[in-house]
Amino acid sequence: MADKPSRALVLYGDGLARFLSPAQTHLNSLASRALCGFLALPHSPQSGNYIAENEDMRIVREFAELLDANEAYESSVATGIRENTPQEKCAFPSVAERFMGMKAAIVTDNLSVKSFGGMMVGFKVFSWNKMSENDGSSAESSHLASELLKLLGFQEGQILDSSIYELVFVHIGANTKMNGVAGVDLVNCLVGDLLHKASSESYIGSRLHTSVIMSYGATLGDDDLHLSISNATSEDDGELSRLIPRQSYMMKAGKPRENIRQHCPMLLAQYQHAVTRVDAAESFTFRDFLENGGNLVIPVDRFLHEVAFKLWKAPKYGA
Repeated sequence: MADKPSRALVLYGDGLARFLSPAQTHLNSLASRALCGFLALPHSPQSGNYIAENEDMRIVREFAELLDANEAYESSVATGIRENTPQEKCAFPSVAERFMGMKAAIVTDNLSVKSFGGMMVGFKVFSWNKMSENDGSSAESSHLASELLKLLGFQEGQILDSSIYELVFVHIGANTKMNGVAGVDLVNCLVGDLLHKASSESYIGSRLHTSVIMSYGATLGDDDLHLSISNATSEDDGELSRLIPRQSYMMKAGKPRENIRQHCPMLLAQYQHAVTRVDAAESFTFRDFLENGGNLVIPVDRFLHEVAFKLWKAPKYGA
């Protein structure tokens, strides 16, 4: 834990985990110095009161799960959320109301995520085009990284006493493109620039809590079963299999969670210089996280609570 409240940057590669490769050297470098693990998602709704889920609904639902705002998402499905809806009042308790006044922003070009993030959970919403505006000399990822850090009160390697936002959430989908760089390559470039700007030699490193999340997007049925986080035992274990306890991510308030998807979790790497633990993972891959990650598996709806704790905006236990 830092001796002062941190400020958090979350890079969310929505549906990009399938495109990870050894070519993403900055992501691999981050994994080698970060605490790595998984965020377990619920199954997508298939029947009952839900209409058939399309890709846009899947994007918003998983974003809502990351924010522990599933109730707000269910309401948006039932009533519909309108694009460009005024953001004066959230329909549900905002992020600030839930986390001790935490000031939060999101950068995205997805219209549904903009509407949900602004109207339903109280984020200040920025578009990618707005973030890339500058003096005309450059629009490279380095400039984008600087703009993101500026929102958090980090400027020219210095830490301002106050910041506009304490949490900045960056949503990058497969079609997000800046200056010819798109998708997972854009995440990789941003990570490289952030690692450079928040190096251990800078004042920023120990105050910036960075989370990089990569999700698999829509599942592909049996093809995804090899991406399993389950500790299911083989038939040869016999009676001993009954002695294996449920892992904590399978429980909530002392009761089993019945709707946990055991395959295609989100991949999560978290880093803050001299604050986060380092595990044995060396690459940003499912297999390496499974075998060498130190953060194991947590339910996706606990993610924001864990980040808020680093910002001194939530209690650690019972969050």
